[in-house]
Amino acid sequence: MRYRAGYVGPDGTEKSKSFPDRQKRLAEQWLSQTEADMARGQYLDPRAARITFQQYAEKWVTHAPDPNTQASMESQLRLHAYPYLGSRPLGSFQPAHIRDWVRQLQENGVRGSYARTIYSNVRAALSAAVDDGHLARNPCAARSVRPPTVDNKRVVPWTAERVFAVRAGMPERYRAMVDLGGGCGLRQGEILGVAVDAIDFESDTLHVVQQLKLSRSKPVFAPPKGGKLRDVPLPGPVADALRAHMKRFPPVEITLPWKVADGPPVTKRLIFTGPRGGHVWRTSLNEEVWKRALASAGVIPHRKPGKSYAESRENGMHALRHFYASVLLDAGENIKAVAEYLGHADPGLTLRVYAHLMPSSRERTRNAVASAFSLAASRSSVETMGG
Repeated sequence: MRYRAGYVGPDGTEKSKSFPDRQKRLAEQWLSQTEADMARGQYLDPRAARITFQQYAEKWVTHAPDPNTQASMESQLRLHAYPYLGSRPLGSFQPAHIRDWVRQLQENGVRGSYARTIYSNVRAALSAAVDDGHLARNPCAARSVRPPTVDNKRVVPWTAERVFAVRAGMPERYRAMVDLGGGCGLRQGEILGVAVDAIDFESDTLHVVQQLKLSRSKPVFAPPKGGKLRDVPLPGPVADALRAHMKRFPPVEITLPWKVADGPPVTKRLIFTGPRGGHVWRTSLNEEVWKRALASAGVIPHRKPGKSYAESRENGMHALRHFYASVLLDAGENIKAVAEYLGHADPGLTLRVYAHLMPSSRERTRNAVASAFSLAASRSSVETMGG
């Protein structure tokens, strides 16, 4: 003899669960709990709770904002989340499972910002699963769960001497890239995507409206990072360098898809092109051109025969943006303007990254307070004398 506890779910369908003989009270308790959960809005469909994390995440990731982001998230989840969490039913997740997984990541050498990004993707997928009724609460939200730690290294900007030493080590065809990075703060993809119509020599302005990037390993034109278009002041020396570059290496019309590999074709007259007239490939530029210039400037060791150059992420072309920011801040430019020129959506990000590059701020604070105290003291002295 068995007992069957039946109810009508929130979706209007009849559902039930069987209980063995002599467990009538347990069946009644389960039914009461189920009805209470429905009344509180905490009900989970048992079938939805049985869907595994991998089954759910593989569908969830298809809603990524762009193909590049989707491909990156798919790779991270496949390599670092599915082997540990993929087969677990969503309804069974507990904070302990996330704590164990984070520890496993660290033991496998997956650390820092990369581990934090993977964790953020898993947390976002589980949040969506909560919204869709697959589990009651996100285990990542538990106070006992700590995301992977990230060591916040302070940016150490290059000196002007290093910038120009690296510039001297670049082939003439690519030398003006250093001028754009260090003199206008452009990202590498934005430098590679600069077209003739983006440069306004009359108003000394550079319109940052596109970048050259890869979408699933295919080159495409796309808006700048975050879709943030911006106008950047074009300093005289940078303008002169661009004029000389375009005279020596005339711009070439390049046609590429817009945003995605199968996007509509867009034709632009690019400032920087390869020796054969095509667009510049970032990988070959970094490995064969940029690192050679770093070695010639003494930033990294020279490459040994048959070997690759040493890894030096902190000395990538992004270092030119840090130099640009440091020059502006040292000259007293305000954070909001620096954020605008760098293309940061939030000036708070700029402040967090570069606040320590404002060495004169403490002195300005001391002088401002001292001036206020001196003024107040002098007024008090005058009033005392007058009284």
